[in-house]
Amino acid sequence: MLPVRPWEAPEINSWRRLPMHAVDRRPGSLSLDGEWRFQLLPAPDAPLTDSWSRLEVPGAWTMQDAGAPDLPHYTNVTMPWAHHPPASPAANPTGVHEREVDIPADWAGRRIVLQVGAAESVLIVEVDGQAVGVGKDSHLASEFDLTEVVRPGERSTVRLTVVKWSDATHIEDQDQWWHGGITRSVLLYATDPLYLADVTVRAGQDGTLRVDCQVRGSGTEGPLPEGWSISGELEEFGDLVQDAAYEAANRAEERVSDFLGEARLSATLSGVHPWSAETPVLYGLTVRLHHADGTVADTSYHRIGFRDIEIRGRDLLVNGERVYIRGVNRHDFHPLTGRTLGADEIRADLETVKRFGFNAIRTSHYPGDPALLDLADELGLYLVDEADIESHDHAHEIADDPRYLPAFVDRVSRMVLRDKNHPSVIIWSLGNESDYGANHDAAAGWLRRHDPTRPLQYEGAAKTDWSATDIASDIVCPMYASLDEIVAHARSGTQTKPLILCEYSHAMGNSNGTLADHWQAFESTPGLQGGFIWELWDHGILQRLSDGRPAGRAAAGAYANGVAAEGYRWAYGGDFGDTPNDGAFCADGLLFPDRTPKPAMYEHRELAAPVRLSWLSEEDGTLLVHNHQHFRDLSWLTAEWHLSAEDAGTITAPAALPAVPPGGSAELPPLQGLLAMLPEDGGEAWLTLRVTTAHDETWAPRGTEVCTPRIRLRERAPFAAAPCAGSVEVDGDGLLVHPLLTSPPVLSLWRAPTDNDLLGGPADHWRTLGLDTLVRKLVSVTRDGKQVSVRSAYGTRAGTVLHEQFFTPVRDGLLVEETAVLPEGVSDVARVGSVFETVSGLDLIEWYGQGPWESYPDRSAGAAVGHHRASVDALFTPYLRPQESGGRHGVRSFSLSSSGGGPGLTVRLDSPRQVSVVRHRAHDLDTAAHHDELTPRACPVVHIDAAHRGLGTASCGPDTLPPYLFGAGTYRWSWTLCRR
Repeated sequence: MLPVRPWEAPEINSWRRLPMHAVDRRPGSLSLDGEWRFQLLPAPDAPLTDSWSRLEVPGAWTMQDAGAPDLPHYTNVTMPWAHHPPASPAANPTGVHEREVDIPADWAGRRIVLQVGAAESVLIVEVDGQAVGVGKDSHLASEFDLTEVVRPGERSTVRLTVVKWSDATHIEDQDQWWHGGITRSVLLYATDPLYLADVTVRAGQDGTLRVDCQVRGSGTEGPLPEGWSISGELEEFGDLVQDAAYEAANRAEERVSDFLGEARLSATLSGVHPWSAETPVLYGLTVRLHHADGTVADTSYHRIGFRDIEIRGRDLLVNGERVYIRGVNRHDFHPLTGRTLGADEIRADLETVKRFGFNAIRTSHYPGDPALLDLADELGLYLVDEADIESHDHAHEIADDPRYLPAFVDRVSRMVLRDKNHPSVIIWSLGNESDYGANHDAAAGWLRRHDPTRPLQYEGAAKTDWSATDIASDIVCPMYASLDEIVAHARSGTQTKPLILCEYSHAMGNSNGTLADHWQAFESTPGLQGGFIWELWDHGILQRLSDGRPAGRAAAGAYANGVAAEGYRWAYGGDFGDTPNDGAFCADGLLFPDRTPKPAMYEHRELAAPVRLSWLSEEDGTLLVHNHQHFRDLSWLTAEWHLSAEDAGTITAPAALPAVPPGGSAELPPLQGLLAMLPEDGGEAWLTLRVTTAHDETWAPRGTEVCTPRIRLRERAPFAAAPCAGSVEVDGDGLLVHPLLTSPPVLSLWRAPTDNDLLGGPADHWRTLGLDTLVRKLVSVTRDGKQVSVRSAYGTRAGTVLHEQFFTPVRDGLLVEETAVLPEGVSDVARVGSVFETVSGLDLIEWYGQGPWESYPDRSAGAAVGHHRASVDALFTPYLRPQESGGRHGVRSFSLSSSGGGPGLTVRLDSPRQVSVVRHRAHDLDTAAHHDELTPRACPVVHIDAAHRGLGTASCGPDTLPPYLFGAGTYRWSWTLCRR
């Protein structure tokens, strides 16, 4: 009989659920994935009907048509219903999943176990109408013993009832979509009645190996059978044997149990290769349990890595080395299936992470699919493994609530028991945004006792005092702390622990400004060791416009390069009628929902570059190459030079990388031969080293670009444009008339607000000043020979902005010199510059400057200076909520032309400027909630900015830094407009 209303009993985490363990049970198992009968009830105590549909398992019902009318719901902090813990609402969608299972006849006499990989949020298991068990914890597996319920060789009916809302929902209040259903695989497996209950592996970088095994018998009465034994085999090293000293000590201490057997394998091995994120060397370990007669009763296979994790002073060390944590936060997410991903999809995601220079993942905010752990071991990623605990809306009350004490300890312990043998896990996390209380201390106490080999962290423990020592966190891991704060702490003399930001640089929309400033501080300030960007991908769900429902698996391929196909759109909070909701706050990733990298990924890749360049002697043309890795030399890389001059194109040449040891530097061969190819009159010149993989890696094929360090060879000559015969035409309003322009250049002080602008406050400030609705008033038009001077005034609520333009005919075109004077009351503007629109048909752009990726003043480290070419359409970045995008920083010159031939235009700038060429006006972007509401304009919209505000990350975190802010003052810029 089931416990009474288990969905409202926080003291009950499970009923008849088996203990968590680290034994691999996937080989030889019977998969129950596929179509199940399904019906959705309005409440857990509602009666079943005769109406069944079909549902794919694993898969959330909120993402499948069979789940009508229950759809995805997005909130960040606020619970989706008003009840206080531990109550759940009366309207509580409950999914009943049912199917028949043929139990293999050769399982007779064996122990039979059902494993449900994950269910949100309460799982109730019945077999042939008999109650089997209950499990909570939406992101870890629940196992149940079916030996006495099913009959081998016969068919049984398995029913899995999943209650969506429960007391447990209050501690699963994470920033993600709410779903309901079974989201990871379901399987049956069988073992011998004598079986491995758990295996714990500890392997140090010096070759020490200890394997602790627990053995149980499936009978509930009587002692374990006598004479059993354990053996082990390690690939490349051979057989291991039981530790006789350990056995003797156990007997001497009378620790031998008649229902739990314990044994240890131990060895000290010479010649092992340590595991790290750079060198993820794994060894296959097979553990066997034997009956007294020597036959094998049970087997478990593990891929293990030899490595050590420790904290020494205020440094986190991997194998004795202080490593930088170049991390990203990761949710389970897929735009078609919600939280259900296959191993191939997870591999593709982690390969992308590796290719862009990340070496660490925080499993925000729950343990990942087992495949994630396996792949992190194999590909080389450090993991912060986080328990499924977040009570954001009721954090203070729940942290000390004794009713939730069992849940805290249960969730932390089950995570550790499952994942402890993975070398990729270097830190345990007690959860996220749940205040700090006795429940955390209790969970930390269990964890420290069970696994003293890894540090643990919890942001809430150190939130009020980064220097505190008596807290349940070995690492200070703040969220969105400012650079000033963390640098001051590291220099204060009071720092006692490593500081690694668990969240920073919030990637919502056009964001991740000041990432380079963060890494300059991390790499130059002892005590700072990196952090985890929030987060990996936008949680946009592909939505059918025809009926507003999730598109589901059938729509695979209905998107590309971050753009949803016609008839679909990327949905965010509120798009499914979900109330309350937090809108587009779920679109805060470095990848679009379809896994297309955003431009900020290239910024991170360059900041994480394993290869750096610096001058040894500019006069001699000799460079130093630096290896910024911790454990690997440069022999796995190859490179070529790209020599680029503004007026002379790009030259490529082979480059030889020396095998520089980790952390070392070496002199490169002199570059005189290469530099001799540089034309004397070619203008500004840059040398870029394109570094690629020399061989196939587990995460990238040979030839994959790794980084592009660069160095300037020659400064740009002063801007000059000689006047010539010609004329300038302006209309009665003093606006330039030009055959290649459909809208003349006017002053622009505003941009379509980014998510950071909207949530961080600048957008409200700009609207208050009236910068979005500037009205131009002509003051005067003056002709002085061939030159025309136009003075205009733009009224704002803080004073008048004066704008002056000088138009002068020059060879092949027109020189435009501009001045804008912003009065003292005008502060923190989005941009200061010109905006105009060209004639239609100009669909190709070439430019010399930073690229090819989108870049902005505080996010430009990832863009190399050189010659770039693209279609105008490709410049625009389709962030889920339309906003300012498509800009290129440091542009020296650009040309627009038609793919069909005909006249084009070239613009040459006085200094490197922020430029954007897109098919949307700022007003178009500002008034659209989704891209299906936008219609690209035929005439490209061009912005040339003398100053452009940084992006920052103020949607959740610090705004941009003072060097990237602009207000009152005088701004001057000039450019030439020429026919092409």
